Amino acid sequence: MQLVNNRIIITGGASGLGLELVRQLYDNNELIVVARPSSGLETLRKTLPKIAVFETDLAFGDQVTACAAAILERYDHIDGLINNAAVQHTPAFLDVDFSYESIASEVAVNLTSPCQLCAGLLPALKRAPEAFILNINSGLALVPKTSSAVYCATKGGLNIFSQSLSHQLENTNIKVMQVFLPLVDTAMTKGRGSGKLQADDAACRIIDGILRGKSPIDIGRVKLLRPIARFLPPLARKIMKSA
Repeated sequence: MQLVNNRIIITGGASGLGLELVRQLYDNNELIVVARPSSGLETLRKTLPKIAVFETDLAFGDQVTACAAAILERYDHIDGLINNAAVQHTPAFLDVDFSYESIASEVAVNLTSPCQLCAGLLPALKRAPEAFILNINSGLALVPKTSSAVYCATKGGLNIFSQSLSHQLENTNIKVMQVFLPLVDTAMTKGRGSGKLQADDAACRIIDGILRGKSPIDIGRVKLLRPIARFLPPLARKIMKSA
């Protein structure tokens, strides 16, 4: 699969890993960024002016639906959809600062919006000679940790959704792919964990995986976690419990 002269949508492309993907794909492709309004999005518009921006808060389903419709109206085809945007709330259910309202937003951004965008943009993806959907996932989809239970659940759900969607589209022009990441150094992971993978390195490895047409794309420590989870599940759970 080539990444030259492709029209690619990237959600959450104004910061963190999404921004690094935008930077590395910018020169050779036509990029569309879907992200909520922010100072980072304004900076992106100024520094990378060729990018098209659709301001959308992925926590709200009606905005996601409207975004997909607007993209279909503007573009005849889409070559790639990268569902990158995600939020993670770290308070445990027993913590005094846990917010009940955070459950809905976490599920919406991490799981519901990728499902909506895959469905809503399917007509444009089907019109491309060769297209791909890449859902950016986490090692926590394979084995959860103690904190961020809802985040872990959404990533597990995204994994199952991606596998099923891949079955549905296996006889079409659209390839469904997943990347499973270790802890990446972004604003979302600030103050948590050690030995983080740098966002630019993660983006480079993701792009390499797309070019090779490989799925799943396991990166960093996930390459070790997957066989441990398969052959020694109790050990994997012990390792990840306090991750």
